[in-house]
Amino acid sequence: MDSLTERKKQPDVVRRNLIDCAARLAAEQGFSAVSVQAVASAAGVTKGGLFHHFSSKHALLEALLSDLLAKLDADIDALISRDRDGYGCFTRAYVNAFFTDRRRETYAQWSAMSVALISEPSLRQMWQSWIDGRNARHKKTDGEIGLELVRLAVDGIWLADLMSDNGHAGNTGEALRKRLIGMTRGEDKT
Repeated sequence: MDSLTERKKQPDVVRRNLIDCAARLAAEQGFSAVSVQAVASAAGVTKGGLFHHFSSKHALLEALLSDLLAKLDADIDALISRDRDGYGCFTRAYVNAFFTDRRRETYAQWSAMSVALISEPSLRQMWQSWIDGRNARHKKTDGEIGLELVRLAVDGIWLADLMSDNGHAGNTGEALRKRLIGMTRGEDKT
């Protein structure tokens, strides 16, 4: 059986490979490297094969963002499930997911995707919908303005990392993570 026949029988595998190749290209070479031809070549399919799964480059980017958001959701949900204190549990999970992700490949993928988030309204809307949904879902435990401030601080660190030469801005290590976590527990020392 040749590889073309195998691929036809496994469209989910090909689709997953295309998303993974787009993510890898974005992480390794930046957002500008994510072209239809580059992704198709990296995945070992023709441009037509890519268009069979995604109607456009934009549709591929939406799938990539959706995939990253699903991974972030899974990470946050796992962290929330281990949190014994209801108050601030989503915010603590958001902080911890961010600082854990900074050490993984997905951080480079998020960094590359953030360029697209800034320039593409539909991707920005996907991000905003995710934020709005999470905020609504956790309003009882994380609706307080001080917790929103912590989440916005994390977003600011993400942006500062994106703008820095080495991908990590300022004092963004364990001390900062602990300080932000402390703020979710009312240990504000400002």
